[in-house]
Amino acid sequence: MTDAAREDTWRGSVALVLASSTGGVGGHVASLARGLLAAGCRVLVCGPAATDEHFGFTACGAGFAPVEIPAGPGPRDSGAVRALRRALAQEKPDVVHAHGLRAGFVAVLARPAVPVVVTWHNAVLATGLRGQAAAVAERVVARGAALTLGASEDLVARALAVGARRARLGAVAAPQGRPPRRSRAAVRAEFRVAAGVPLVVSVGRLHPQKRHDVLIAAAARWRTLTPAPVVLIAGSGPSYMDLAQQVSQVRAPVHLLGHRADVPDLLAGADLAVVTSDWEARQLFAQEALRAGVPLITTAVGGLPGLVGDAAVQIAPGDVDALDAAVRDLLADADRRAGYAARGPRRAAGWPDEAATVADVRAAYASVVRDTGAGRG
Repeated sequence: MTDAAREDTWRGSVALVLASSTGGVGGHVASLARGLLAAGCRVLVCGPAATDEHFGFTACGAGFAPVEIPAGPGPRDSGAVRALRRALAQEKPDVVHAHGLRAGFVAVLARPAVPVVVTWHNAVLATGLRGQAAAVAERVVARGAALTLGASEDLVARALAVGARRARLGAVAAPQGRPPRRSRAAVRAEFRVAAGVPLVVSVGRLHPQKRHDVLIAAAARWRTLTPAPVVLIAGSGPSYMDLAQQVSQVRAPVHLLGHRADVPDLLAGADLAVVTSDWEARQLFAQEALRAGVPLITTAVGGLPGLVGDAAVQIAPGDVDALDAAVRDLLADADRRAGYAARGPRRAAGWPDEAATVADVRAAYASVVRDTGAGRG
């Protein structure tokens, strides 16, 4: 039996730490919590109270300790460090596993008596003073963790560059979404999209990193196509007003839908899916689109090329001309669209599932516990 096979039998106690989250990081932690509990581990989740309400950590059987780690650094960090120390002193886990730079920063500053594993989920894109502060936090987290797991290869490289003792790629389960509840015709009828009119869908937080402005700029050009595509952007966030103003100014055929809980339905009605982000690790919507067999155009950034492979059209970030051309080319070639629609589910079938991800983190926990001589695993 290999070392990895022996180590994924680890059944110790772990504290999973996360900051404010309503999306991918929190969903990943919830998936880990369920899988670790099913494997016989003890699990304590430490994070903002709202995350338990949103992701149901206690509902799945995990312990939960409220530790208010905000999305951005500030004076409240000292209170979060104290709260985490209290929670860890009471639970006495074998391993602390923090998710994201913010949670990792608080976990490292709490100086637990057991090894800290940190999963890096996102790259630092901020500049100026915020970027400088984030760079300091990166170094603190990288050097304070016994092991760094990266959601993409560039995150692993960054962690090593700023001083990580050990870093490697970490498996992240591809979530299994629900099937659509409405027919293609019903979804398109909601937005008054006539038969034969292309429907382009993008889903993601309305934040500058997602570069929805690029999609809106390209969509304005498609008014000259016959028939002109309709574009749906689902998501909420701080860029809403700026994007709404852009839609109005350039007269783009774009609907800003706000938060939607029916992404599988939107994909059922879609002809194309688009991701325009400046950076992503394993973007959730890209995964949902490929699983659903919807032809995808995505930027070649972060972990996306490794995620989608040849199952999606890849373009440079921030390039309106490239996006415009890619959409026009796919809309004009039904056979090419069908090829991408077929490749998507095949690509998705090779992604790690929850069982593989849980086995990977159990092996990680076993290795850091063994190396420090701590714990009961």
